[in-house]
Parts: sequence; structure tokens; C-alpha cells
Amino acid sequence: MQMKHLIIFALVGIVALLGFNLINGIQHDKNREMAVDGVNSEQSMASTAASDTDKAVSGSENIASKPLGEQPKAILDDATAKIDQAQQADQARLAQVNSETQ
Repeated sequence: MQMKHLIIFALVGIVALLGFNLINGIQHDKNREMAVDGVNSEQSMASTAASDTDKAVSGSENIASKPLGEQPKAILDDATAKIDQAQQADQARLAQVNSETQ
């Protein structure tokens, strides 16, 4: 094979690979759009969890705005408040279950 033939063969191969990558990229984008649509429907169901996370983030921002000497106490107070809320919710669920069984 002459050098001219090898160069032509290499150029044809490069063009074929570029075409394959273009086609494959378009299909990948379509698959990504379908996946994003599925995630969007899941995100709408998880909006309540996001609002709880936003509340936690705003609590941490309040802690960050305090002076360094008061931050550990603020963190402990925040954690204690969250634990108390969780215990109250647990007691309310337990009372609801007990009332349903009786």
C-alpha cells in the first residue's frame, strides 16, 4: 500500500468515527432528557423533604452568623430542639396507633 492510500484510509476512518460519535451523542442526549423527565416527577414527590432540608440549612446559617464563641452552644441547642421535635412526633404517632387499636 502506498502512503497516499494509508492517509486516505485514515481520513475515512476518522470521518466514520466522528459520524458515529455524533449519532451516539444525539441518542445519549435523548436518553438524558428522558432520565431528567423521570427525575423531575420524582422531585415533585420529594418536595416536602426538600423543604425540611431548607429549614435545616437556614438553621445552620443562623448558627454561622453567631460569634465563634456561641456557635457550639447554638449547634447543641439546634440539635436538642430537633430531637425534642422528633420525640414529640414519635409520641403523637404512638398515641395515634394506640387509639386505633383500642
